[in-house]
Formats: sequence, C-alpha cells, structure tokens
Amino acid sequence: MMKFTVFGNPIAHSLSPLIHQRFAEQFGIELDYTRSLTSKAGFAAAVAKFFRSGGAGANVTVPFKTVAADVVTHLTPRAAHAGAVNTLIPLGHGQLAGDTTDGEGLVRDLQRVLKHDELPYEVLVIGAGGAASSVIEALQEAGARVVMSNRSAAKVSALQDDFNDLQALPFSELARPPSHNGQAQRVVVNATSASLSGAELPIHSAWFQESVLAYDMMYGKQPTAFLKQAQAAGATKVADGLGMLVEQAALSFALWHDGQLPNVEPVLPAIRSALEAN
Repeated sequence: MMKFTVFGNPIAHSLSPLIHQRFAEQFGIELDYTRSLTSKAGFAAAVAKFFRSGGAGANVTVPFKTVAADVVTHLTPRAAHAGAVNTLIPLGHGQLAGDTTDGEGLVRDLQRVLKHDELPYEVLVIGAGGAASSVIEALQEAGARVVMSNRSAAKVSALQDDFNDLQALPFSELARPPSHNGQAQRVVVNATSASLSGAELPIHSAWFQESVLAYDMMYGKQPTAFLKQAQAAGATKVADGLGMLVEQAALSFALWHDGQLPNVEPVLPAIRSALEAN
C-alpha cells in the first residue's frame, strides 16, 4: 500500500487524509495517508526519514512551505518562482522534487465560485507571505491583474522583482475607499493570518461592496473573521479557502498518480460536512 503524509505544525486538524482517501476511492486506489507533526529544526530529517521508509509522496503545509523549497533536490519552475513547495515527489536514488499546486488550486476554486473559466478581474491580494507568493503566477496566467497590499511594503517590493506586472497598493490605502480607475471588476483575497487570531483588517467597507467576491484563503467551521467583516460591509459574495484546499489536493494527487485528476465536486461537500462535524 502506498504511503503518503502531510507535514505541518499544527497538523492534527488537517483534512488532507480524508480528502485523499475520497480521491483514491474514485480510482480504486488503496493508500495510507497520515499526518506528520514536526518542527522547522526537524523538518529536513523528518522528510528524509519518511521517503527512506518508502513514502510515495507528501504534502507540506504551514509553516514549512518555504523551508521545503530548500530541502528538495529539484524544483518545478512554478515552485522556484514562488519560493514555496506544498507537494513532494520522490524521484528515486535519494532525489526529491518540489512543486506547488496552491496557485492553480486557488485559480480553479475561483473559477468554480465565479463560474468563469477566465479571471478578467483585478485580484487584490492582502498579505505578502508564502501563501501570497505561491498564487501570483497562476492568477496572472489566468488573466488576472494582481495587486498586492501588505503592512510591510518592502515585502511587496521584493516580490515585484520576481513577478512582472505585479502591482503594489500601500496598505494605508485600504482604510480609504478605492479610487475608480476603470480597472476590471475586483476580487479581494485575504492571504494574511489575521483570521487565525480573529482580527479584523483595516479595510474600508467600499472595498467589499465594490468587489465581485471576498475570498479568504483560510477556512474554518464558522465563517472566518475576514468573511464576517466582508459580509457586514455588504460584500455580494464570499468564499473561504476550503475549495482551494480540495483543488490543490486534487492537483497533488494527480502528480503522484500518473496524472489521474480527481473530480472535486462530490468531495467538497463531504469535506465541508466533516469540517463542521469536528
């Protein structure tokens, strides 16, 4: 039986084992998918041990996605560009490839939520950490004009060196209504960890009112703090990151299983039910 795992800290809450079990059932595949708690200091050793023991693939979640990029022997172009890895693929002879499916996973979920194959929108990404950097390229390739805002402007500037056409918005501007400059309709994406602490972001209500979607890359049993803030401000549509989680997992699954891409439609409601039941 093939062995898979997800590395993270914390990790006990991870829905990945259930998601991949549901995917495997679609193809009649037997697998054993576990959760692996580790630390930054012990991450490299934990990864090496897992694959030495016959691991067939692994996912990487918070806070190890950037650390994972330094552990692998090969990086896909999109993972190298993002500087982050969420999928580990053994190549044999001690070689390990690192890829990121987060960006494509987000794009696929936005396409599902917005019912649009292209993303002809201005996508305002709030935050400039690993979660944000891993989705820029995929959003741009899907046709979005990506604008990034972060408390530390220097982080956005650094990403602008790596991503052509990435626009910057001073964080202080979020506290004022957006200027109308004739740009495409807007999607507001929270890529910060504010929802983990339940903190509201200093965003004027007009940003939500004038957007087609407010999207939080975080998810939970209840609407996140960001989504509650968006709804209270009058957002027309909101969505959390559970769909992104399932979509990126499907793409990881395909990388490990000869390109077999699962159907997420029957899996997503089952995962939502499992999340709400815990």
